[in-house]
Amino acid sequence: MSDSKVNMVSPPEGLTGEGFFATKLNDVVGLARANSLWPLPFATSCCGIEFMATMAAHYDLARFGSERVSFSPRQADMLLVMGTISKKMAPILRQVYEQMSEPRWVIAVGACASSGGVFDTYSVLQGIDKVIPVDVYVPGCPPRPEQIVDGVMRLQELVKSESVRRRSSPEYQELLASYNIS
Repeated sequence: MSDSKVNMVSPPEGLTGEGFFATKLNDVVGLARANSLWPLPFATSCCGIEFMATMAAHYDLARFGSERVSFSPRQADMLLVMGTISKKMAPILRQVYEQMSEPRWVIAVGACASSGGVFDTYSVLQGIDKVIPVDVYVPGCPPRPEQIVDGVMRLQELVKSESVRRRSSPEYQELLASYNIS
């Protein structure tokens, strides 16, 4: 075995002392994105009431970086779809999703958004993943605020580990193409 010697490089002049570390750009960007998600609530039913409780002082979703709830798709990067989505509402949901800028993430909150819930009828969309890609599913009818917080935390983990280049990858473009989203 050879003795390898590590060459320590001295920092540039004026940049000495504590507080410097080396990391990857993906990690820094992922950490920043994960802790500054701006939610856009798309609520149609009782899950929206649970989301209101989640944003209130007792559960305080703001402590996870979702301080500012946006009601403009152009200023949001996390779409929370809550409640029953009718088939007539599906094109509107898709339009809202398309108006969001990249990177954008989707959480399906509750049984109705995830799978249509108990409403297995001709007029109800059986899961929003039929019209837009979903990143995290939160189960429940309606889910408790703790479950919604857990869903946001799971999304944060996904965002932290996502590569900066993922959104321009052929796989991601293929996923969007499968939904006819350009």
